[in-house]
Parts: sequence; structure tokens; C-alpha cells
Amino acid sequence: MNYVEYGKGNSNVIILLHGGGLSWWNYKEIAEMLQSNYHIILPILDGHAGSDKRFTTIENNALEIIEFINDKLYGSVLLIGGLSLGGQILLEILSHCKEICKYAIVESALVIPSKFTYFMIKPAFGSCYGLIKYKWFSKLQFKSLRIKQHLFDNYYKDTCAITKGDMIAFLQENSSYSLKDGIEESKAIIHIFVGAKEKHSMKKSAELIHKKLQNSSIQVLPNMYHGEFSINHADDYVRRLLEIIEQR
Repeated sequence: MNYVEYGKGNSNVIILLHGGGLSWWNYKEIAEMLQSNYHIILPILDGHAGSDKRFTTIENNALEIIEFINDKLYGSVLLIGGLSLGGQILLEILSHCKEICKYAIVESALVIPSKFTYFMIKPAFGSCYGLIKYKWFSKLQFKSLRIKQHLFDNYYKDTCAITKGDMIAFLQENSSYSLKDGIEESKAIIHIFVGAKEKHSMKKSAELIHKKLQNSSIQVLPNMYHGEFSINHADDYVRRLLEIIEQR
């Protein structure tokens, strides 16, 4: 797995896991704000632009990150955050290693599997994947994601670099993920965020995660859609992250 790093001279490590179909730039503004005081590591998830291998499973991505933390970071870090697919990978990490981080931020992670969605992904992308390379189509997709306009070039370039096989693989994993046994043993203080304007299944997932994890809090973000917190509101995300770390 490849990584982008900020603030390498700092001792306290924060790892942030981007959403599916995005890349490290999901957290670029946040990393720039934190780099003076924290070492920020932004892994590029398998199968995404800039990655070093094809996407297989959420579990395999989680195990790669665990191995990296064990080998390079003495087995634990200050905080791990994750959005959507990255949030699912974070939950998988927490289910394997109960003391891998002191704090965790889970943003918009789906944990209610949908067999219908899973089986529809392959035929849907088989018919429309070729359109991704057309800017007019990517602009429509980008607009539906409600991402800041200045990130379009990053989105378009990186989306074009994702193979059809990888895109199908991580979308199917995203649609079929559920919480694993053992996650309730995590020692991390976990903060769960979900947008008030997200789908019911996403808000229900946030509630299920909170119910499963006694040492957790949940916050529904007013007027926000999927992924908006970390991508579009970096100032608010950093403020909340610092409140979590500093226990304010």
C-alpha cells in the first residue's frame, strides 16, 4: 500500500482513510491544517489511483494497514479516521486490534449489507463504465457527490485511473460489509458521524455501530450529505478532531 504523508517530524500519528472512488486528496486540506503538530498519513487504498495493487477485500486492506502500523509505528497511533469505504476498513481494523489507536472517527460507514445492490453493481458498471472517461459524464457524477468544485480535476483524473474490475470490487465490498465479532472489545474512544441528509441505511448503520460500541458517541450532522464533513468542511472536521484529541 502506498502512502502520502504530512508533518513527518511530529511524533503523534493520525491516519485518515479516504472514501471509495476518491484518493488521498479526500483529506488534503485537513492534513495541511494539522501538519504543524501531527504526523498525518494518508494511505491510498488498493485499487485506487496511485495504489500499488488491485482491490480484493476490505479485510485485506485492513490487514495491510495493521501490518504497516506494527512495522513502522510501533503497533499503535493516536487516531485513525475513515470515510465510507475507509470507515468500513477502520471498523475492520478495530475488530482485529483493540489497542491500535486511542481515538477513532468513523464517518458515514455502511454496515447493513444489501444483496440487491451487490448483484446490481456488476451489470450497472458493465454498461456505463466506459462513460467515466468523458468529462461531461464525470461532471454529472461529481455534482451528485456534492464535492467542492476545485477538486474536480483530482476526481476526474483518479476516477479514470480506476479499472472497471477494481471499481466493481470495492463497490461490491462496500455494499456487503457488516460489523465483525470482536469490535466491541476495542479500547479506542470512537466518534461516529453521519449526515442528516444521507440515506436511511447510512443513518441506521451509524446507530448500529454506536449500539455495538459502548465506548462511542454519535453525531448527526445537520444539512450534510454523504462525505461532506471531511471533504467540504475541513475547518469543522479539524476543530472536532482536535476537540476529541484534547478532550475538550
